Amino acid sequence: MIAIIAEKPSVAREIAAIVGANSKDEGFMSGNGYKVTWAFGHLITLAMPEEYGFAGFNREHLPIIPETFKLIPRQVKAEKGYKPDAGALKQLKIIKQVFDSCDRIIVATDAGREGELIFRYIYHHLNCSKPFQRLWISSLTDKAIKEGLQNLKAGSDYDNLYQSAKARSESDWLVGINASQALSVAAGRGVFSLGRVQTPTLAMICKRYMENKHFVPVPFWQVKVQTEKSSVPFAAVSKEKYEQKKLAQTILQQLQESKSVKVQSVEKKEVNQWIFR
Repeated sequence: MIAIIAEKPSVAREIAAIVGANSKDEGFMSGNGYKVTWAFGHLITLAMPEEYGFAGFNREHLPIIPETFKLIPRQVKAEKGYKPDAGALKQLKIIKQVFDSCDRIIVATDAGREGELIFRYIYHHLNCSKPFQRLWISSLTDKAIKEGLQNLKAGSDYDNLYQSAKARSESDWLVGINASQALSVAAGRGVFSLGRVQTPTLAMICKRYMENKHFVPVPFWQVKVQTEKSSVPFAAVSKEKYEQKKLAQTILQQLQESKSVKVQSVEKKEVNQWIFR
């Protein structure tokens, strides 16, 4: 029996149809010597500071740098802190049963760094030791899936990709946890969140908001040419926008004094226009 794990149910259904796993069970599909199961994105995450004995925000705890990062099932916010996601626990139990009942695994999570991390975290969390191969495809067409299954890659070929994803995950944890706690402690009140991705993104949004809020309109001038050839009218507007009216008038005068205009290049593109009446 061969296990196949996809990143999400929709992908699992596509693959199951190709391999002939048409019998539907809770959390997986089976048939023709295959069991096809799936994750729901990141089912396994890095444990929060409480798992390492660091409760609350305390200046003396910083920086928090675990010797070994712990993997735990995905958490959801509860009334007091966080608790394991019941849906994640249920699917992890099913994945373990599928892995245990099979001789080898085909990894069909998305072909990329995060897809690799999703599988490896599940694999290590479940203490699985079954051999696995990689289905590396960038399309879910029947042809792409069939060709991918005929050309499976050794799981070890993607060890460096996993290490890269693991390093990204752990560095995000170190930056996010320590920066958030440090800022919150320094502020003396409230809880503030900082992160490698969210903070620069928020800064970009705020910068654009402030630019828009403090925008001061600046007048400009453009030059327009109108002519015709063989009774076919032609008009063109300058790409350049002149901040000084006098300069635009000078350019316009030069054009008016010219006896002819020459089209140097033509660009053609298709556009869709919606007309509401």
